Amino acid sequence: MADKILYAVIQLGAKQYLLKEGDQFVAEKIDLKDGEALTVKEVLLSYDGQKTTIGQPFVENASVELIMNEVQKGEKILVAKFKAKSRYRKVMGHRQLGSHFTVKAINI
Repeated sequence: MADKILYAVIQLGAKQYLLKEGDQFVAEKIDLKDGEALTVKEVLLSYDGQKTTIGQPFVENASVELIMNEVQKGEKILVAKFKAKSRYRKVMGHRQLGSHFTVKAINI
């Protein structure tokens, strides 16, 4: 099955991600060190090239192995507060931390 394209939808934190082997993606910050491995067993859907399996709520005996690349800040967003007729204006910036992962393997 190494030559077939495997897909999986995983739940990591409060979000869901559609992944295949070798993908790189950014998720909410997770406390891991760079290069450390993470195995996610919350697989919601898997596809092995022929058959699609949908979990109830998770697919049994399926997992996705991830490798933590780094933690980086995302792009800056501006948060503004404003009150009419009182000359109150306040603008602040925010940069959310995100964990960068690489998908090592999808085990179905």
